[in-house]
Amino acid sequence: MRLLITIMVVMLSFSSVAKPLSYYFEDDVVFDPAIPTPEEVLGYQVGEWHVRHDQLVRYMEVLAQKSDRINFEIIGRTHEQRPLVLLTVTAPNKLTQIEQIRQAHLARLGNNSKKANDEPAVVWMGYSVHGNESSGSNASLLTAYYLAAAQGDEINNLLNNTVILLDPSLNPDGLARFANWANSNRGMNLSSDPKTREHTENWPSSRTNHYWFDLNRDWLLLQHPESRARIAKFHQWKPNVLTDFHEMGPNSSYFFQPGIPSRKHPITPIENVTLTKAIANYHAKTLDENNALYFTEESFDDFYYGKGSTYPDVNGGIGILFEQASSRGHIQETINGPLTFPFTIKNQLLTSLSTFKAAVENRQALLDYQAKFYNQAAELAGDENFAGYVVEGAKDSTRITDFLALLDQHKIKAFELTKPLKAGGVNFTTNSYYVPLAQPQYRLVKAIFSEQKNFADNTFYDVSGWTLAHAFNLPFAKVKSNWGLDVADTPWNKAPKAPLTSLESAYAFGFAWDDYLAPKMLNTLLKQGIKARVALSALTAKSSAGDINFEPGSIIIPAGLQTQQNWITLLNTAQSEFGIAIKPITTGLTSKGADLGSRSMAVVKAPKVLLIGGQGTSQYEVGEVWYYLDRFVGVAPTIVEMTRLSSLELSDYSHIVLAHGNYNGLTDAEKVAIKSWVRKGGVIWGHKGGAKFLVDQQLLKANYLSRQDLAGAFKTEGLSYGDKDHLAGRQRIAGAIFNTSVDLTHPLTFSLTRDTLPVFKNSTWLLEASDAPFVNVLTYTKRPLLAGFTDSVNVEQVAEGAGLIAHSYGRGSVIAMTDNPVFRGYWYGTSRLLSNALFLGHTFRANGQ
Repeated sequence: MRLLITIMVVMLSFSSVAKPLSYYFEDDVVFDPAIPTPEEVLGYQVGEWHVRHDQLVRYMEVLAQKSDRINFEIIGRTHEQRPLVLLTVTAPNKLTQIEQIRQAHLARLGNNSKKANDEPAVVWMGYSVHGNESSGSNASLLTAYYLAAAQGDEINNLLNNTVILLDPSLNPDGLARFANWANSNRGMNLSSDPKTREHTENWPSSRTNHYWFDLNRDWLLLQHPESRARIAKFHQWKPNVLTDFHEMGPNSSYFFQPGIPSRKHPITPIENVTLTKAIANYHAKTLDENNALYFTEESFDDFYYGKGSTYPDVNGGIGILFEQASSRGHIQETINGPLTFPFTIKNQLLTSLSTFKAAVENRQALLDYQAKFYNQAAELAGDENFAGYVVEGAKDSTRITDFLALLDQHKIKAFELTKPLKAGGVNFTTNSYYVPLAQPQYRLVKAIFSEQKNFADNTFYDVSGWTLAHAFNLPFAKVKSNWGLDVADTPWNKAPKAPLTSLESAYAFGFAWDDYLAPKMLNTLLKQGIKARVALSALTAKSSAGDINFEPGSIIIPAGLQTQQNWITLLNTAQSEFGIAIKPITTGLTSKGADLGSRSMAVVKAPKVLLIGGQGTSQYEVGEVWYYLDRFVGVAPTIVEMTRLSSLELSDYSHIVLAHGNYNGLTDAEKVAIKSWVRKGGVIWGHKGGAKFLVDQQLLKANYLSRQDLAGAFKTEGLSYGDKDHLAGRQRIAGAIFNTSVDLTHPLTFSLTRDTLPVFKNSTWLLEASDAPFVNVLTYTKRPLLAGFTDSVNVEQVAEGAGLIAHSYGRGSVIAMTDNPVFRGYWYGTSRLLSNALFLGHTFRANGQ
């Protein structure tokens, strides 16, 4: 009987990993019984189940109702309309004065004040930006409970010396997806087998947000509502410390910063590293006391400012990355033994509490550092050999407006030129903007315009170049001095679009293809039944106000083709919504170029896009295509996993898009069906792995260099084992910006005005330029590297390779790009190539042979 009881106890302990509060907190921590515990609200112990986002929000609401230490705020909503929650926590008497405290905190950053004897440090606690790294959000339940209910001198000291901003879930949509996955695959008897379904998510994983983006790469790019809401609140407070709680592989232990010392961004002050190391001692101490394994300084980096743990570093704060070995589900076997979900949560709680202690005991140093960071900006700017940057606005008002709006969200000021300026050998018009270095965001200005190509350590975890003006395809140059510089008195501020002239009856109407939202406006009209044509060459049309010049790609809407009775009303609504002028044309006879009834006026139809995803494809790059088409083109692609392709009738679709991936999972019959579909008139686009598939299937008449080909160009004679990592770093292209030459006469480049186009490259796969005429749409220049690190061996191989190749195949078209045109949603320049493929991909007849 005694043996049976023992066996039953062992089974029970394994089948449930639930732990009481005493597991997470020291015995000497006393809690106010009037404050509900997580169990009292959730109905289960923390770690017994994965908390759903709605439960997480509800618990935070309850704490704010019950505690006079907490304000509860919804700062935004996700794509799926889940609330983005922020708790403001401090001593009750300070909470009633919280706005005055916030204003005083910001005021010190611009008045050269060095001391703040009574000012609290601001600590932002951010949890689980990756939805399936959920120990952070589950730990936030306990952190919030501690802040609301703990009693005694230690918590009083914390609340009196800090303002804590607690963000319990940076990615609510991903967290909700993962909680559902982990909980729905959990049995009463827990499985620790790493291969079980609970530990192995389907494609796409819950790491990402609604559009399958990695939100931990979006702090700088601000493509998503989660990031925009967070950055707005960040700059309202400018925290001294920001924590970023993640997970890593199950067989690891626990990581906290500092990361690899040589891999910080050169703009980050050395004092930042010093303070990061000082704070690290607190984490080490608490983990030592709990016999938890950990490591520092041998992984991860602090380079890319678009991550949660590095964005504070360029904003006067200290960003701290935490990485906990993940149980993914509720328990998993690892090289260190069974790893339980409660254990992972406890480690995240322990370092949350050690962060608080570090912030209190280093309060003055943190405040002084931040004040110095901002108050020295003007002096540091004065030491530079140039005054700022000038950016050309060009014809595309949406693109420059979105660029300036992005700067504005980061509190960077830009001023419109009031007279032309020559800088860097380029003449900039008054449709240009000046971004001075001498402003509080001096360091961030330098970072986002940087074209640095070599660094102290040329190995990168993420990307090595992200120059925003290149991403938006906006010409820019350094301005050497303020001499001859005339700008507006006030910074740019987004103004409402002026109303456009109301349209009435006319022979035809036309609008330019220049604006970034022109494809979306066209698609909106096409879906409403408007019949349109695209001008494949320039023309000059006549109107009552005089001649109108239309560039290639302009959209013509003849009255004689329309069947909708309210079609002019639809045009008026469209131009009002998108801010793109639609101009009346009085006759089909043009002053110059093809007449409006010419056969060179190609029919354009609303695209029906098939986007292939599933296992083998990159969820990020499929998601980026989906996001671009949905948000910026107004196209709802049909997203189908490879395993379901055979169930489709391909003739229902006009376009197939193959993002990066391995498409070997397609059957021979499916490959034959795709070829037949293209031959009959379909347009197929592939980039990176998708382009490789097109070459391998002989749909694209081109050759490529594989990763192995490029790696083989590096000399390896005499290298020792210790050189292995360095060689691997040299062989990679870790996110750099390259320049391409553009065939501006090709329909796929309509709307581009410069004969060069920056592209983002993070792969060593490369299309070779074709010997056939008319098919090389983009070609890398002879000296292609614009920004970021790429070893000279790889640069030489990329030079004069193909960036984009397109040709006909039967009655259809095949288009292949070496790089991802919609990288992370912010590559406005190259993304127009994809929308051009949707609306103009059927208009060219170049052959690959």
